Amino acid sequence: MDHFTITPVLADALGFAYERLTAEGKVTISLLVIVSLFSWTVMIKKGRQLYQASKMAKKFFSAYRATRDPMDLYGKDQEYPGAPAYEVYYTGAEELAYHLKNNPVTVEKVSRANGGQMSDAAKSVETDMFARTKVVKVSPASFDSVRVALERAVSAQSISLEKGMIILSTAVAGGPFIGLLGTVWGVMETFAGIGIKQAASLSAMAPGVSAALLATVAGLFVAIPAMFAYNYMITTIRAITQELDNFTAEYATAIEHAYVDNRPVSEEIADALKKLRLEPEPNAELVNS
Repeated sequence: MDHFTITPVLADALGFAYERLTAEGKVTISLLVIVSLFSWTVMIKKGRQLYQASKMAKKFFSAYRATRDPMDLYGKDQEYPGAPAYEVYYTGAEELAYHLKNNPVTVEKVSRANGGQMSDAAKSVETDMFARTKVVKVSPASFDSVRVALERAVSAQSISLEKGMIILSTAVAGGPFIGLLGTVWGVMETFAGIGIKQAASLSAMAPGVSAALLATVAGLFVAIPAMFAYNYMITTIRAITQELDNFTAEYATAIEHAYVDNRPVSEEIADALKKLRLEPEPNAELVNS
C-alpha cells in the first residue's frame, strides 16, 4: 500500500524564510507580533462589549416601552449592565429626581368629578363638584439641567464604545507599512551582501529575499483580521450611537410632557398671586396675639 505524504507548502516556505531572517527582520516581526497582540485583545474585549450592549439594550427598551411613566424604571431594582441606553436613562432620571426633591413646582389641576370639561371661571369656584389635585413638577430651567445631564451621558457612552478602536485602525493602516519596511530593509541587505561578494546568483539571492518578504506577510496577517473587525465594529457602534440619540430625544420628550411645568406665564403669575393672597400677613398675626 502506497503512503502519500502531503507537504505543507506554506509551512515549509514560512519556516525556510524564518530560519534566514536577519536581525532587522526579527525586530520587524517582533514589532508586528506586539501590534497583533494589542489588536486581538481589543477585538475580543470590544466584541464582548458590543454583544453585551446589544443584548441588554433590547431588554431595556422592552421594559422601558412597557411603562407609561418615564420614571417608573428608576424606582425599581432592575438593572441592565452594559446597556448604554440604560446608563443615559439612569443619569437623566437621577438628575430629574434631584430637581423634583430640591426645586419642585407644585401645579394644581382642577377637573370635574365626572371627568367633564369646565370653563376658566369655574376653576376658581370652591365646590365639591370639582376634583383638585396637586402635581409636583420641575421648571423649564431645571429641565435644561436634565437635558445637559442626558447629553453628557450620551457623550460618555459614545466615548466608551469607541475606546480602543484607534488600535485597530492603527493595525490596519500601519501593519502593512511596517511589513513593507522590513521587506525593503531585508532586500537592501541581500543586495548589499551580493555586491560585497560580487556573486549574483539565484541561490545567493533567494534566501535573503524570501526572509525579507516574510515581513510583508506578517504585516498582512496583522492588518487583514483587524480590517474586518474594525469595519464590523465601527458599523455596530454607529448603529448603537444612532439608537442612543433617538432614545435620548424620546426620553427627553417624555420627561417634558410628564414632569415639566409648561403653563403659560400668565397662569403662573395668577397662581403666584393667589398663593400670596392665601398666605397670612405677619403683622396681622402679631396684632391678634
